[in-house]
Amino acid sequence: MTKLLETQDLVTNFYTYEGMVQALNRVSLVVEEGSTFGLVGESGCGKSVTVRSIMRIVQPPGRIEGGRVLVYFGGADQDHGLDLLMQSEEYMRGLRGCDMSMIFQEPNAALNPTLSIGYQVSESFLFHQTAEMSRKILDDWDQPGQAPALAGLLKPLYQRAAANPKDMLLAILSRIPILRRWRKPLLAEAKARSIDIIGKLGIPNPERVVDAFPHNLSGGMKQRIVIAMALACNPVLLIADEATSNLDVTIQAQILDLLVRLKKESISSILLITHDLGVVAETCDRVGVMYAGNLVEVGPVQGIFAHPRHPYTQALLDSVPKFQTEGELKSIEGAVPNLVSPPPGCRFHPRCPHMMDVCRDRLPDLLDADPGHQVACHWAEQNRAGGSA
Repeated sequence: MTKLLETQDLVTNFYTYEGMVQALNRVSLVVEEGSTFGLVGESGCGKSVTVRSIMRIVQPPGRIEGGRVLVYFGGADQDHGLDLLMQSEEYMRGLRGCDMSMIFQEPNAALNPTLSIGYQVSESFLFHQTAEMSRKILDDWDQPGQAPALAGLLKPLYQRAAANPKDMLLAILSRIPILRRWRKPLLAEAKARSIDIIGKLGIPNPERVVDAFPHNLSGGMKQRIVIAMALACNPVLLIADEATSNLDVTIQAQILDLLVRLKKESISSILLITHDLGVVAETCDRVGVMYAGNLVEVGPVQGIFAHPRHPYTQALLDSVPKFQTEGELKSIEGAVPNLVSPPPGCRFHPRCPHMMDVCRDRLPDLLDADPGHQVACHWAEQNRAGGSA
């Protein structure tokens, strides 16, 4: 498979009054083209910080302090990739929402309550596709009998916009009252595209929805609008951060089915953040398990569920309710460590039933346990070495 996204030894810390929170500790993962990669773990383990670091939207007091985030699309070198941590903020603004989009966990926080749905979806088109829409408007005007009265005056503006979509002319002219009407065809085209993508996501009466406000919509519809905003420019990588966590199970199933369908039709890959192992089993090809800022196991979904190698992964799967479960559910003993002062060595060792002396002293590396299946565990490594001997 072809790599689409790769993180190498990613380190992100948060500087608080209590001390430095070591949120991500050398996280390395690969998302392949055409696949869905799931990232699972308990709340606070670093899943959301990982994707925010990838998108470079970690807010103070957080800082990305090490590692690399490589992408292999958008003109990047297919052999070595393009390190996003070394790019300018202007480059990242052009990347976010275009080649790489994100669905945030809470739709109420992602949507502006004072702006219409159509305006918010149209923003993606206006920011990233001005050149494409300008060319379409010029083509429409070139059709016999289709040119408006001011087409002769407005054509030079659209031609310049089509040649240089980042030209400040776009912002300047929108503030000059006598020339504001030149934006009307552009806004109309953006609204038409918004209606089209909202309709494709299964929302009824999209022509009416674009004029509605977030408070007029249900939770499931708002989540679909957030997805529409993320998909507006046909991204090659979609990051979904707990996209279904606040929805009831019926709507959750509809959103998951929608993501699966969209990946087959238009999106190259999905990086799915969740704490629900059932969602992972249903939608993902590969999965990474996180604990206390570390990636402890990575592998194909079937391999992880059938033969988990890390004690934490085993404990997570054992704690899931099953039809044949009798008596009390199993739980993981102990508590998640404080990341201001995490335990030395393996961060899971205070709770691990297979803890060895080396676990207290040395952080295990993420090594191959099987082809395509990696685990960071001294106990699993010893068992594998003993089995192969």
